[in-house]
Amino acid sequence: MNIGIIGAGFIGRAVAQLALAAGHEVMLSNSRGPQTMSSVVSGIRGVQVGTAQEAAEFGELVLLAIPFEHYPSVPAQWLEGKIVMDANNYYPDRDGRIPVLDRFETTTSRLVAEHLSQSTVVKAFNAIRAPELTQDARSRGAPDRRALPVAADDPVAKAHVIALLDEFGFDAVDAGGLDESWRFERAKPAYCVALDKEGLKAALAAAEREVELPPVAPPKR
Repeated sequence: MNIGIIGAGFIGRAVAQLALAAGHEVMLSNSRGPQTMSSVVSGIRGVQVGTAQEAAEFGELVLLAIPFEHYPSVPAQWLEGKIVMDANNYYPDRDGRIPVLDRFETTTSRLVAEHLSQSTVVKAFNAIRAPELTQDARSRGAPDRRALPVAADDPVAKAHVIALLDEFGFDAVDAGGLDESWRFERAKPAYCVALDKEGLKAALAAAEREVELPPVAPPKR
């Protein structure tokens, strides 16, 4: 499978490594252009680099892993008809205040899906730190295998991403649709905590919509 990645930060590069190890083709991109990614090419064997538009066109699945404030800058037509894995998180100190999120009226992934209205958005890869993506991956059936949450409105797209997580070395827990994805956003019990499937299910169930836990530093991108 071809996987395009928009965002060549820590999360994007970690997912690229996992995807290549699982036998997929990967194209990484950043906002500055492929000419700025020589260190990425030398550091991740087998990865391709391109512009953000090229990565979008290349991918059968596309990972969006950029600072949340920049999601409106990604042209929706680039991702028309694609499954988009949304790894973004809202950090007001970094992204600026977004009133509808501050009032708990919507979710980050719902905003992304409204922008990418011709794409199918799956919330994934946002609730784990980049180093842990490669450190915590385990073979299927391992007793210490970590689980990651996934949310989407489309069950077929969600199943594709759950299967991909399994290939990458993680169990998955279905957290519902995009309107329930707040359960593993920033400041919730499931956010960036290493849990197995049962522990993750409990953490998702324990989340309260308007209750935020003490701040956690943003996962490095």
